[in-house]
Amino acid sequence: MAVSVDQAVPGGTGGPPPATARPRRARSNRVRTVVEIALLVVLAVVMCFPVFWMLETSFKQGRDVYAVPAQFWGFDVTLDHYRDVFVARGGSGASGLAVAFQNSVVVAGASTLLATVLGVPAAWAYSRFSVKGKKDQLFFILSTRFMPPVVVVIPIFLMYRELGLINTQLGLILIYAAFNVPFTIWMMKGFVDEVPAEYEDAAMLDGYTRLQAFRKFTLPLLVPGIAATAVFALIFSWNEFVFAIFLTSSADVRTAPPAIAGLIGGTTVDWGLIAASAVVFAAPVLLFAYLVRRHLVAGVTLGAVRR
Repeated sequence: MAVSVDQAVPGGTGGPPPATARPRRARSNRVRTVVEIALLVVLAVVMCFPVFWMLETSFKQGRDVYAVPAQFWGFDVTLDHYRDVFVARGGSGASGLAVAFQNSVVVAGASTLLATVLGVPAAWAYSRFSVKGKKDQLFFILSTRFMPPVVVVIPIFLMYRELGLINTQLGLILIYAAFNVPFTIWMMKGFVDEVPAEYEDAAMLDGYTRLQAFRKFTLPLLVPGIAATAVFALIFSWNEFVFAIFLTSSADVRTAPPAIAGLIGGTTVDWGLIAASAVVFAAPVLLFAYLVRRHLVAGVTLGAVRR
């Protein structure tokens, strides 16, 4: 009598899997999904709790800020700390923090714009033209970001003292732009590489110059990359602390990071005012990132799929 392989060997590879294997695999997948969700929830709570505590502290009165045990709810809400951020106590004009925030807007915005205007054409040139020693030049450009700012702050301070740029907004704008240009070139070169050069070649065949072809055809396609690069450059200029505290000495020029840090000291610390200042300081960058969110997502993912 002939015996088949499936009969001779139980559970042979030719037959379907056992009926109990599928429910067991489904239960395993559900357990793994539940564990992953639980871990993500814990991670989100841990990361968001400082932000929640900062927001809550900015709306608390002084007695509630120092209450023991800490009050997470049931406290009296006040906007006095936000008023003190913008208005000097006593109602006599703008506060020192308001002036510092205004300086940050001017310095960070101007330096980001300058770095973008200089970096985008440079990245386009490195991408499109054959330059002698291109790799060495690009490495040298990137190497300027290897050292932290605190390493070069003393030579820059001495140079600025000779040029009369100490305690000026122009000095901060120039040094922030100088640090952002290498980053802009490297970021934008990758985006320019993803735009086919044939677009510009076709435009030049139609009578456009190379610069006109870049401005009319390539540059509009680089808007997502420019938005993503500008956000990172703005964050560096907005949050920079070392140059801001070493190269400025007047409250009329100093930016927000050293101004907020100056609130910590003395016998008592107004944590409500510090929390409100931190909320106001974080708002402009978040707002800018929200406004360019579509371009930001497109710029970050550009180049993920090779054409």
